[in-house]
Amino acid sequence: MVEVEVERVRKTYGKVEALKEVSLQFRSGALTAILGPSGCGKTTLLRSIAGFISVDAGRIRFDAEDVTSLPPQKRGTAMVFQNYALWPHMTIFENVAYGLRLQKAPEAEVSRRVRKVLELVEIGSLADVESRKPAALSGGQQQRVALARALVVEPKVLLMDEPLSNLDAKVRQRLRGELRRLQRQVGITAIYVTHDQEEALALADTVVLMDQGRVVQLGTPQDIYLRPATAFAAEFLGVSNQLEGEAAAGRLVVAGQTVGYGGPVRGKATVIFRATDIQMEEPSAPAREGTMVLNGVLEESLFLGAHYRHYVRVGSSLVLADSPAPRPPGPVRLALPSEKVQVYG
Repeated sequence: MVEVEVERVRKTYGKVEALKEVSLQFRSGALTAILGPSGCGKTTLLRSIAGFISVDAGRIRFDAEDVTSLPPQKRGTAMVFQNYALWPHMTIFENVAYGLRLQKAPEAEVSRRVRKVLELVEIGSLADVESRKPAALSGGQQQRVALARALVVEPKVLLMDEPLSNLDAKVRQRLRGELRRLQRQVGITAIYVTHDQEEALALADTVVLMDQGRVVQLGTPQDIYLRPATAFAAEFLGVSNQLEGEAAAGRLVVAGQTVGYGGPVRGKATVIFRATDIQMEEPSAPAREGTMVLNGVLEESLFLGAHYRHYVRVGSSLVLADSPAPRPPGPVRLALPSEKVQVYG
């Protein structure tokens, strides 16, 4: 197992800074997800670690070894791509065996390791799977083959670039769990790029959130989700409500209403909270200590299966609130536990 260190790495394309002095450590034997919107630099960072892209400045190390100038084939990494990248004219066996044959492994060892890894990714029991061509397999099965091809060469670091994004939702959810099981079973250092926050939270030991070529926040999935460090982090991680306000000592004016506030922010403020944290009450309900209260008018409710999504007009803003039960349109009060409300300057 290898620890990967990225130290002050920069990469530019013309006038665009794709990576702005990024410094990170990827723990040995852990799965780290690099999360962020399109164009944030996450794939550039992954390809820099793989050696597919040369960096303009900074160092990349695998344990104590500086690999910054090494070509991809000398780094001991393996990549799983978004589009599988299987050779259509080769059988499944030939696809998986390709890397081993490049290494000139004995044919008996090639056969043994290919069959072992096909069993590991739970595809080896398919009838005649080794002699099939990729087109004869489903998308989920092809992705298992791509993963097997990466694992069979026993890389130091496994790199994955949005490997599940081309699959339908049910297959994607099932393969998430299997990817996590495999990574733990093999014990390999893995780096996983995705724009899907649910996928990153479900899979990773550590999540790296990027925006505009920089690391915005790094932490466990629980820390990233429950304690976003910036308004961007909170919004990207699925917080559904964002209101502008003005903060002063002891109070916060938001959506034209004044509420109690004991935080450090002063001046213009962004107030962020989740739809799932809101309790809808009658306007006459007594206020409770430790809650932020906003008055509004419920305009519309949609049934989403597991819950109802309510659309509440608060001043000129529309607030989303979730609850397990329907509610008639009309005046409501939104009660928010203070610890669930994030206020950013």
